[in-house]
Amino acid sequence: MKVTIYTDGAARGNPDGPGGYGTVLQYTDRKGRLHEKEISAGYVRTTNNRMELMAAIAGLEALTRACEVDLYSDSRYLVDAFNQKWIDSWRKNNWKRPKSGPVKNIDLWERLLKAMEPHQVSFFWVRGHDGHPENERCDRLATAAADADEASLLVDTGLL
Repeated sequence: MKVTIYTDGAARGNPDGPGGYGTVLQYTDRKGRLHEKEISAGYVRTTNNRMELMAAIAGLEALTRACEVDLYSDSRYLVDAFNQKWIDSWRKNNWKRPKSGPVKNIDLWERLLKAMEPHQVSFFWVRGHDGHPENERCDRLATAAADADEASLLVDTGLL
């Protein structure tokens, strides 16, 4: 099965939060019907990079069987980690980067790698706020989650 995942983390102008993330999963079933699932979480007091990783993890962990996945993100850091093979270098060097010290967010990188295991995942960068409809939708989800004060927005993704 082919699944498309769109993600966005939103630090709301403050790298230490409050923030939230939004994720949209899209797939077509055997009868040709389009299905979508939205996942969002609010009040994540952390950095934007961590929220971008959590958004990707939430999408991948929501899949119940092995899929071919196209994951779109406006986080160049996330996309380049895989497309530029940074992640391979980090793992080979025991989570250390040359000259700049240890890799940050190792816990989430490892969780993302585990969530990717059964799938064939391709990463695509979408420039933020360029009008891409699904990226804008994810941004609205993340913003709504960040602005919400209801715990009901927290989805059971195991992240919070």
